[in-house]
Amino acid sequence: MASPTEVTVFGGYFPLALRYSLDVPALFNHYGLDEIWKEEYAKVGVKHISAGSWDPCHFSMKDPVTSLADLQGKRVFTFPTAGRFLAQFGVVPVTLPWEDIEIALQTGELDGVAWSGITEVYTASWAKLAPNFLTNNISGAWIGHFFANMDRWDEVPPHLQELMRVCFEQSHYYRQHWYWAGEARLRVEGAETNLTSIPDEEWATVEAAAQTFWDEIAAESETKAKVVSIFRQYNETMAKAGRPYRNV
Repeated sequence: MASPTEVTVFGGYFPLALRYSLDVPALFNHYGLDEIWKEEYAKVGVKHISAGSWDPCHFSMKDPVTSLADLQGKRVFTFPTAGRFLAQFGVVPVTLPWEDIEIALQTGELDGVAWSGITEVYTASWAKLAPNFLTNNISGAWIGHFFANMDRWDEVPPHLQELMRVCFEQSHYYRQHWYWAGEARLRVEGAETNLTSIPDEEWATVEAAAQTFWDEIAAESETKAKVVSIFRQYNETMAKAGRPYRNV
């Protein structure tokens, strides 16, 4: 996520741009994001091989969150782009090494995390410390990638490059259905967490703010504007398509 490229700000999760895990491969394979990522990473000597979806991004908090007011002043471990976006709602973004989060939750340095779906909340031992899982998500799926040093990649014979691509795609596919099934299972069967929600009409203000945030990002460069334009086009298409693509 800290790569020296124009697309760094979109790394991992981009606020409310994705609703479902299938949005990621659709955007990269059918809406042009793959070409943009390949071009941007090639400029810094990196081969972008492929992209796929992982878990969504939710708040997991010490205290229950049932309204935006409950987020005011809360110190939350999150990724840079989300922190920049969420600050307008009173969230205090905190940057720490991932391995220090459990201790920070124990000591009170953190009030919660907005870093992952519920699967990682359990596997990272955060569930007992931040047991209130907000069902409203910041993003529907993490954009995960495979990269390689460009010079080393070019040394690999074409048939082995293709074999690696196939293996990487299978890895993406596994993560997609593993998270899709696992996230739901833990919501239902996860004994250490409690599900909370912000009402749809109130959360709609967050979704509206995301559109303004996208404009802010798009104004920073031509490449960023192109990516934001693709997100807009894609989401407009999904909304017009209706269920099951979007519930409108």
